[in-house]
Amino acid sequence: MESGYGDGLQGECLRKPDQTQPKLYGVGDPTATFSSDSSCLSSRGRVIKWFWDSAEEGYRTYHMDEYDEDKNPSGIINLGTSENKLCFDLLSWRLTQGDMLHVEPSLLQYPDWRGHLFLREEVAKFLSFYCKSPAPLKPENVVVLNGCASLFSALATVLCEAGEALLIPTPYYGAITQHIYLYGNVRLAYVYLDSKVTGLNTRPFQLTVEKLEMALQGVSSEGVKVKGLILINPQNPLGDVYSPEELQDFLRFAMRHKLHVIMDEVYMLSVFEESLGYRSVLSLERLPDPQRTHVMWATSKDFGMSGLRFGVLYTENQHVATAVASLCRYHGLSGLVQHQMAQLLRDHDWISQVYLPENHARLKAAHTYVSEELRALGIPFVSRGAGFFIWVDLRKYLCKGTFEEEALLWRQFLDNKVLLSSGKTFECKEPGWFRVVFSDKENRLRLGMQRMRQVLEGQSQVVEDASPCHTQEPQSQPR
Repeated sequence: MESGYGDGLQGECLRKPDQTQPKLYGVGDPTATFSSDSSCLSSRGRVIKWFWDSAEEGYRTYHMDEYDEDKNPSGIINLGTSENKLCFDLLSWRLTQGDMLHVEPSLLQYPDWRGHLFLREEVAKFLSFYCKSPAPLKPENVVVLNGCASLFSALATVLCEAGEALLIPTPYYGAITQHIYLYGNVRLAYVYLDSKVTGLNTRPFQLTVEKLEMALQGVSSEGVKVKGLILINPQNPLGDVYSPEELQDFLRFAMRHKLHVIMDEVYMLSVFEESLGYRSVLSLERLPDPQRTHVMWATSKDFGMSGLRFGVLYTENQHVATAVASLCRYHGLSGLVQHQMAQLLRDHDWISQVYLPENHARLKAAHTYVSEELRALGIPFVSRGAGFFIWVDLRKYLCKGTFEEEALLWRQFLDNKVLLSSGKTFECKEPGWFRVVFSDKENRLRLGMQRMRQVLEGQSQVVEDASPCHTQEPQSQPR
């Protein structure tokens, strides 16, 4: 298995920015260049602007032409951004109840930078209950920030020296690249996975300890120091989960090499297929190396509140907790939001009896609809019932099987007013994979799938007219 690392930007940006392109991985259009209008910026400022220019094109285009059933019916349908838009009715009711509307002097003053104690106590109780921890979790191990993007940035900065790396299996949520690089100058070391199924009890894009070992050896041989491992569970974009046995194997691998483990569990309550048997790392009886295991969670996915910006770090390492808390000066939450989040998280009756059952039912129905549409088109995909997305294999629509063709297909979707996320943005090693988000209302899903079908029918004709050409046989079956 190949290994490689995203080295961010190895040198400073030159004064003629349009003549130099940083060597970055997993973000945006690989043909993007610096703008000549950015000469007023520092070299760091140019890198930051480059990320925005290259990684946000589709998202910016969508916001300039957003679909609205009444005001803009020909606008762009967004099946690319992983947000849960299915439960606004439930959430708007809960967030406007009387217990949410409260002000007292302490909420208007500077808090403990880790977060108000009343909130950290509720977070500890919430995680203890929903993660099924074997012992009650402690509020002193909790730090709250304004989202997991800030948490990634803070953890990378306090755990790694500039230029060091964190291992991450690919495909992965590509925005992590900029989360850890822009402030901390920390790199990603890729553990490349592929869709091949090699035998019984294996699955597409399966991570193993052997692949981790090979990637670590490959990066270390290049003189790059690896300080940790990032694991996303449930997995984005695969919609899969790691078994408890796999988690223990990965944690023991990290302990052997004295690596920190950053566990991103932001989709932990969005597993709508009970047969998957999801387990949080906090549910394990004994962590191999608790001082180097750091768990992240947020309300953005499980509660459909990506605009509210609330993220949680749980770590038994008080040095890490204190260092991250210091950065909360820049990434903290208002007192009013902290009060609202405490009220929400303590309401286990509403969460367990009303919200989660209905949310899971709606996710499952939306997933079923999109899955059936994909099967009708004869499109293979990977999805096992977790998260908001299906990992779709469109390799048969590429004539030569290149990332350039993948980018052109992505552009065709956008031109036909449907936004998807291409495999390259997740650093997938195989051209032709796309992530399709299904956690949206039926009318938008139906229209989005119609627009996808139109593009793919046209592309099928292009590939047929260009034959004989090199096409790849799908290696993963619909699940």
